[in-house]
Amino acid sequence: HVQLVESGGGSVQAGGSVTLSCVASGFTESGAYVAWIRQAPGKEREGVAISWASGGGQTFYGDSVKGRFAISQDNAKDMVYLQMNNLKVEDTGMYYCAADRAPCGWYVPQYNYWGQGTQVTVS
Repeated sequence: HVQLVESGGGSVQAGGSVTLSCVASGFTESGAYVAWIRQAPGKEREGVAISWASGGGQTFYGDSVKGRFAISQDNAKDMVYLQMNNLKVEDTGMYYCAADRAPCGWYVPQYNYWGQGTQVTVS
């Protein structure tokens, strides 16, 4: 059984921090690629961070979040996290946890599994 369920979103002031959580059942131990993808109002979805546990724990970040966001996994709990620090107004959007067993990279439409999303609003 595979599922992705996000939580942890909310409203935060610029400069603040938020941690998003994703229950990634069926993905964390299978070597899948798990990504956080966001969609700002009126914009296309964009990849924020990718985690590939089988690749020696490799992580990848979009240029706009490097140095501020951190993706991590807890395979024992089937959890993937996104720690977001020094938030900016432009980080506002719906954040999705997505996964696939193929290396989709930053090609967002290729991810086959998606959660329902959690809203983050920075003001």
